[in-house]
Amino acid sequence: MAFTGTFDHNLDAKNRLTIPSKFRAELSKGVFLSRAMDNCISLYPSQTYTDMAEQALSQVRNPLSQQGRELRRLLYGNALETELDSAGRVMLTPKFLEHAGIGREVVITGVGDCLELWDRSTWEGYESDLTARASDLTESLGHTT
Repeated sequence: MAFTGTFDHNLDAKNRLTIPSKFRAELSKGVFLSRAMDNCISLYPSQTYTDMAEQALSQVRNPLSQQGRELRRLLYGNALETELDSAGRVMLTPKFLEHAGIGREVVITGVGDCLELWDRSTWEGYESDLTARASDLTESLGHTT
């Protein structure tokens, strides 16, 4: 399943985020939250994250090297395995919220293999810039709009 679309949601008083219902079945076997490279949180199905991490680590020639150790810290130290509750919500920890600068208003956007969780105002600024650069991005791939 490809995660697509953009949805506006709010955190509840306990920092739980309701996941759109159309994604819950795909996420019912567990999820990984990960501090993304951008100012957002990535939410992956457990198996997808596990496969991605294993593939990335398989590219390291020496797993005991500094690069191998740092990559494991990056992939596993910045991730949290959790699950959706019976109401289809995921709990976001203060550390993740701080990383993404998320207040109460959250944008959930699908990016194919995962969902990204953004602070609404941060997302609005980013999306505006992304839209402005859309033709450059597609041209860099050899496509024209």
